[in-house]
Amino acid sequence: MTSARSYPATIAAAVAHETVVRKSRFLTHVEPVTSVEQAEAVIAGIRKRAWDANHNCTAMVTGLLGDQARSSDDGEPSGTAGIPMLEVLRRRGLTDVVAVVTRYFGGVKLGAGGLVRAYSSAVSETLDQAALVRRAALRQVTHEVPHADAGRYDNLLREWAAHHGATLGEPTYAATATLELWAPQTELPRLTDDLAAASAGAVVPVLGVERIVDVPA
Repeated sequence: MTSARSYPATIAAAVAHETVVRKSRFLTHVEPVTSVEQAEAVIAGIRKRAWDANHNCTAMVTGLLGDQARSSDDGEPSGTAGIPMLEVLRRRGLTDVVAVVTRYFGGVKLGAGGLVRAYSSAVSETLDQAALVRRAALRQVTHEVPHADAGRYDNLLREWAAHHGATLGEPTYAATATLELWAPQTELPRLTDDLAAASAGAVVPVLGVERIVDVPA
């Protein structure tokens, strides 16, 4: 694993959206998941609630690199629902996400092309409402500061993180306050310099492990 690797993003929370195409209702539910099993549980729950629907078509992408994918047309003509939904997730660069489009047939056939457009648009419009969470390989950096100065340094690190692709971790308090930051490897020299300037060299960052961290986009 290297800091230069790019990782697919995910979404922060479940979103739902409804569209109507030539009298057919398309109810879309997109939700973040952590595994195939969790995605299947989401699908099972929706199918149970929407037992009277004509179709509950699905698509999911899972895995840190988005290397696992599944889809289902659930009775629609082959290739007109699940795969178009999956392609939308792929184009958006997402992983650890499941999409379910529930269709209530309105009496007017859409044809293969119409179905592809309807299902892909349903997922795309729903994702337009989602808050994205990007993922990056970040290095843990901790800073020990006196309790009296913890607020000032917390504000400094919060501001610094917003401009350098970093995110704050959880502070701990013992004899001193330990502030945690997760930052890209390439930004660590700048962080060291900025902290030295702000503290007259009194605060020295301590490097920890590197891991994949979710960062609000």
